[in-house]
Amino acid sequence: MRRAVCPGSYDPATNGHLDIIERAAALFDEVVVAVLINKKKQGLFTIDERLDMLRKVTQGLPNVRVDSWHGLLVDYCREHDIAAIAKGLRSVSDFDYELQMAQMNRELSGVETLLMSNNPAYSFLSSSLVKEVATYGGDVTDMVPPIVHERLKAKLAEQS
Repeated sequence: MRRAVCPGSYDPATNGHLDIIERAAALFDEVVVAVLINKKKQGLFTIDERLDMLRKVTQGLPNVRVDSWHGLLVDYCREHDIAAIAKGLRSVSDFDYELQMAQMNRELSGVETLLMSNNPAYSFLSSSLVKEVATYGGDVTDMVPPIVHERLKAKLAEQS
């Protein structure tokens, strides 16, 4: 079975993330969307909230499952018999960083990284920008899946 992992913080998941997940699901027998836990970062959404939203937005993809992990991604790959990491690239600066990570991951474990160019419609999207725009009342309806949009509005309303 060909397995890949799509790692990220997904705080929150955007349509750009979903595009990469869907495309990876078409290439692999199983795709794990892994919410990587960084205890040094305080996210807007809890890990459980992110996992719940991701499960909802990927429910139509039968070969996708959602999980979380704290530690090195290559250790997760080894533990779950995953041979590939699938990531999206928005820009040249993404490429520089992701190439270095891909080379390090391959050196550490032999895990390959598939770097997929993002759909140009989503090339400007990042979770950070979506949160910032939404915080100031901007319309992010077309930037995130509907369930994420609802939860984002509710979360920001709680904080006001």
